[in-house]
Amino acid sequence: MNVSVVWFKRDLRLHDHAALVQAAARGPVLCLYVIEPGLWAQPDAARQHYEFVLESLRELARALKTLGGRLHVRTGDVVAVLSELHALLPFNGLFSHQETGNAFTYARDMAVAQWCQGHGVMWQESAQFGVVRRLQNRNLWHSHWVTHTSAKQHPCPGTSAGTDASAGAGMGMLQFQPSPWPAQPVPAAQDLGLAAFDPPRRQRGGRSVGLAVLDDFLLDRCRHYRGGISSPLSAPEACSRLSPYLSFGCLSLREVVQATEQKALQLQEHSMQAAKGLEAFLSRLHWHCHFIQKLESEPELEWRNVHRGYDGLREPDWNPAHFAALQAGRTGWPMVDACVAMLRETGWLNFRMRAMLVSVAAYPLWLHWHEVGQWLARQFLDYEPGIHWSQLQMQSGTNGINTTRVYNPVKQAQDHDPRGLFVRRWCPALRRVPDSWLLEPWKMPESVQTACGVRVYADAPAGAPAAWPLPPVDLEAATRAAKDRLHSLRRTPEVRAGKAAIVEKHASRKGRDSGTRAPNRKPAADIRQIELFGA
Repeated sequence: MNVSVVWFKRDLRLHDHAALVQAAARGPVLCLYVIEPGLWAQPDAARQHYEFVLESLRELARALKTLGGRLHVRTGDVVAVLSELHALLPFNGLFSHQETGNAFTYARDMAVAQWCQGHGVMWQESAQFGVVRRLQNRNLWHSHWVTHTSAKQHPCPGTSAGTDASAGAGMGMLQFQPSPWPAQPVPAAQDLGLAAFDPPRRQRGGRSVGLAVLDDFLLDRCRHYRGGISSPLSAPEACSRLSPYLSFGCLSLREVVQATEQKALQLQEHSMQAAKGLEAFLSRLHWHCHFIQKLESEPELEWRNVHRGYDGLREPDWNPAHFAALQAGRTGWPMVDACVAMLRETGWLNFRMRAMLVSVAAYPLWLHWHEVGQWLARQFLDYEPGIHWSQLQMQSGTNGINTTRVYNPVKQAQDHDPRGLFVRRWCPALRRVPDSWLLEPWKMPESVQTACGVRVYADAPAGAPAAWPLPPVDLEAATRAAKDRLHSLRRTPEVRAGKAAIVEKHASRKGRDSGTRAPNRKPAADIRQIELFGA
């Protein structure tokens, strides 16, 4: 008899789960999730990610229990867990979704593939997103994305839909393999060495919560998507807030795309504003996979510059004091420090403000993107490695193919928080500062500082109610010097010569994809307009 193991990773659902459907068609199934201490020890892992996963696993376990099955949660190295299971239950099939993760998961999957080959176990991986493994070039990538997101969703085997002939011949009913293991306790976050902090107002995990967020967005909040996602005041409601549920697979990309398309068609007759908002959201779902494909095609971009001509640009000048000020939200630039405070509280920030944080780190503070990226990965609940590292390099100017992106934090505050509501909410020390000085408090005369009870000075102690830190550098001068250094390097023949290969490997093929396009699928927005992570 063919016994199969379904290995759940960042696909914590039963609906539209290709690996589960394929395994069920072969015979008895054992459902497995492995808590990997090595994975949670990585510098991009945080307690909020682990707690979100545990919340999602609890709901997944309940869903399997209603079908008569069990989710086996084991702790350890994946190869060791598979070896232990194989000794007790000689399974011959392993099914999972493809994962485009960090360097740890890449090496782990290589080890699993080697183990399967050595033990005669067939390992079948299914596409999780519109990302193509071993993609040779980008020319037909969009067609692959359309094919993936247009395909029929996989209903869960064992449900009434799963036994319907229209769901596909040979799907089969779920037959659960009796467990060879006793239940094992799930380690607490501190047992894995994760820091105790967990943003108190972060989103909670689980498919049911994700579906509720999706319904709320499609039924109401999508009306504010266009025009509402840039300001940190309106973005928490205007953005879809679906990113963590896509990152951890509580929802499938395909079901979100198809639900959005269906709703957009309905709204065209009643609310063009909402319909256009959903069209913009669909464009960002396309870019979601576009950026993950970059990491799939070049895993090294997690730790080295995409364009090697930029090696050594910032690395030798690392300034620990600048980085510490950024992490603590003590840069003295109110919009920056307010965003860091919001991240600590919620684990989320809209794209424009995320891009501003990276820009401030990369230009006036002149920090290399890698350490900044590891810190931000821990801050973002919706951390998706492919999007994260591609965006870090793009915003820092080291991918070599995009225009320089510099977000002035004073101008961003003027544009998106003109009345200072966001800054005052997250920076209580500035609440009594007059509007005319709020965004540049370091320019306040002594008399104004005395009148509003705020003192601005270097090395201001954190937590002192009357203290506000002086920025570590002059914003305009430091930004100008940083841009000059970057552009001087960019103009060199060696750097210019390396650009063509990167464009061929990673750039968008807007207007060049000759493949078929699904009905009602509009071309994706230009890459210069993308506002992705956090959307």
